[in-house]
Amino acid sequence: MSQELVYERGVEDAKQFARILYIAHAATFFFSLGLLNVIVLIVNYIRRPETAGTMVYSHHTWMIRSFWWYVVWMIAAGFLFITLIGIPLAWVIWVGAWLWMAYRIIRGFLDLNNNRAMPV
Repeated sequence: MSQELVYERGVEDAKQFARILYIAHAATFFFSLGLLNVIVLIVNYIRRPETAGTMVYSHHTWMIRSFWWYVVWMIAAGFLFITLIGIPLAWVIWVGAWLWMAYRIIRGFLDLNNNRAMPV
């Protein structure tokens, strides 16, 4: 088996695993509003170094950054809600963050299936 075929097979395996991670992010995001995404995030951090030099690496980075920005927005909205400064604004931020995260998961999954790297 040539070196190129082995590399291609490794990239395909990494892409398949990234697909599974996108689905896991979506499932945990939908059913727990992101609370269980920490488990999938840890797997992203573990598997990302194995994909260095491939477009799959950008997908792991995309998922990791999506998670952390989602956390930032949820905490900011939570602060507004708790301090009663802007309860309606907190709800707008929560809904916006949820929609943004849903977009990031869907876009990442579609771009992975179309063999496109993510702009990270």
